[in-house]
Amino acid sequence: MLLKDEVEMLKRVPIFARIAPAKLKLLAFTSDRVSYNAGQALFHQGDQGDAAYVVLSGTADILVDSPTGEIKVAEVDINSIVGEIAILCDVSRTATVKATSRLEALKISKEHFLKLLSDFPEMAVEIMRVLADRLNHTTSELTAARSRQNQPQPMSTH
Repeated sequence: MLLKDEVEMLKRVPIFARIAPAKLKLLAFTSDRVSYNAGQALFHQGDQGDAAYVVLSGTADILVDSPTGEIKVAEVDINSIVGEIAILCDVSRTATVKATSRLEALKISKEHFLKLLSDFPEMAVEIMRVLADRLNHTTSELTAARSRQNQPQPMSTH
């Protein structure tokens, strides 16, 4: 993929939509193009957050460890960004992201991501929207799961 193609892809990612093409070109140039096969992890829950990933092609699952094993909490596909929470909050990875198909991504270093954020405060607003949407989705899922747990069980007719 050419640099101009990567810039076009970045423009389709909501948090980068309002950033000048020249800045996106610099971001694409300073980022690493990475590839994963189905089943390969981009990163694991608990890893140090050193980069965010923009999915250029393919799909992945977001998995969280639980006492009963990994739980799939979301799916990501083209134009999605993952890994930004660990960068923004300076915490370890909150989930594992595993490719479910051949996946190509742009790996944006923590340093470049934070520099872009300081240069473009409007990007922060888009990130807040993405994170708020994820939180809303997670809250809805949690509420639905808890309400299923609290449903009265049918009585046995033995």
